[in-house]
Amino acid sequence: MHKIQVRKFYEVLWDANNKDEIASVLHENFTFRGSLGQEKKGHDGFSSYVDMVHNALKDYKCIIEDLIEEENKVFAKMTFTGIHKKEFMGYSATSKRVSWSGCALFTFTDEKISDVWVLGDLKNLEIQLQA
Repeated sequence: MHKIQVRKFYEVLWDANNKDEIASVLHENFTFRGSLGQEKKGHDGFSSYVDMVHNALKDYKCIIEDLIEEENKVFAKMTFTGIHKKEFMGYSATSKRVSWSGCALFTFTDEKISDVWVLGDLKNLEIQLQA
């Protein structure tokens, strides 16, 4: 069941940018530490992070490479990708596709995601943004 919610987190909230579904996926006391280092709390905080990424990266997608579930936790191995269309991480738009690897640890309270901690390969991303 938890893997299904993680897939919905990426495919619906991120890839489709459908924030109307946030309450069906995320716990009301949701906490988030993104791969870009920012920490957000609650549905509104997470929504602003999604907006920031989608604003800078056109056609942003999260590609799930692996999911491992144990008790109330799911680990995801990911590739993040998008077209750099606006300033991002202090770098002017390049109009090039950027991709970076990452992983995330999801914690559940009941059947909703209550915490996500994401780590991304920002060094590789910065190299691409500098090009």
